[in-house]
Amino acid sequence: MHLLRLFLIPALMSPFWASPGAAQDFSTSSGVKPILELIRPQWVAIRPYDGKDHLYFTTLLVYRCGIEKISFAYNGGGFQPLDHEPCYRDEANPSALKVETHLPYVVAPLESLQSIDIRLEFDDGSVMAQSYGRGEIQIN
Repeated sequence: MHLLRLFLIPALMSPFWASPGAAQDFSTSSGVKPILELIRPQWVAIRPYDGKDHLYFTTLLVYRCGIEKISFAYNGGGFQPLDHEPCYRDEANPSALKVETHLPYVVAPLESLQSIDIRLEFDDGSVMAQSYGRGEIQIN
C-alpha cells in the first residue's frame, strides 16, 4: 500500500486531475511550490530492500522542473546535492522520469537512515525544507 502511495501521489497531482482552466505550469517554482507544500509528508520514502535502505525521491523528482536544486542529509550530516535526471523541456512531458541514466533513489546500509533532511531551492531564491524520522517515511 505504501508503494502505491509513493507512485500515485504524483499522478493524482497531475494537470489531468485538475479541472479545466485550472491547468498549472509545473516547470516553474510558482507552479510547483503549492503542490509541494500539500504533499510535504510524501516528499521522500525509505524502503528496506535487498539488504539495504533505499531512499526514494520519486515524488520530488516529478516536480523537478520547478525546483532549482534538491539536497539531502541523513542522520544530522551535511547536505549533499541529489544527482537526478534533467527536466526534458523540449518534450511533451518534461517531468517524465525515464530512469535510463539516473535512479530515483539512493542506497545506504540497512537500517542506517534514521533521519532525513530535505532542502529544496527555487529559481526565485526561496527555500523549502523538511525533516523526517525513519518511522514517518518507511514503507515495507
